[in-house]
Amino acid sequence: MRNLVFLIAPAGSNGDFVYLIKNASLVVKLVLLLLVIFSVVSWSIILFKSLEYARAKRNAFAFMDAFRKNKSLADISKMNHLFQNNPLGTIFKYGYRELNLQVSEGQRVGAEMDVDCLSRALQRGSNLEISKMEKMNGFLATTAAVAPFIGLFGTVWGIMNSFQNIGMQQNTSLATVAPGIAEALVATAIGLFAAIPAVIFYNALLHKLKFLISLMEDFSLEFLNSCQRR
Repeated sequence: MRNLVFLIAPAGSNGDFVYLIKNASLVVKLVLLLLVIFSVVSWSIILFKSLEYARAKRNAFAFMDAFRKNKSLADISKMNHLFQNNPLGTIFKYGYRELNLQVSEGQRVGAEMDVDCLSRALQRGSNLEISKMEKMNGFLATTAAVAPFIGLFGTVWGIMNSFQNIGMQQNTSLATVAPGIAEALVATAIGLFAAIPAVIFYNALLHKLKFLISLMEDFSLEFLNSCQRR
């Protein structure tokens, strides 16, 4: 790629990306800037969400272990350290609050609880956590879908400049068309550089999110079973 750019670069240039970007047209520079912004934001999201999901998974396993070992829901509700950055902690809070609400509305301890209301409360907690964890993932999908087309726009614009130079100079030599072709190659390369990691990590993060959702569903069922046994 570097050798190809060197061959088509104007005489006197050093043939690298810096020279090509510096001498590109304003439109191509704006396209490249937009693609760089997409890439930087995408990598920031990838890093942040990867750490978030890893932390949520670790905390969820710790909470599940404490829940299974402790027979008292009241005692679990007081373990504040288990509820930080923990999707299962949020679900537990919704379920525990619903249980307390049923008791405060006149149901005696040991009386049959309203399983449907409890199930809906757990579902609300689960939906809240899923919505939180899905945030920003959409930007990766957008980058994966849009960045190649933005790069293609820069490519088309570079080729248009090449044909304009041919028409104005009445010259079809390589030196005439080289600048526009070089711009096109740079725009295409950066468009792919932004899109490919976004596709890969979006799918990877989606897989991790599905695993966390499965954990939340399992915990909701286990919470219901535990309440019915108690």
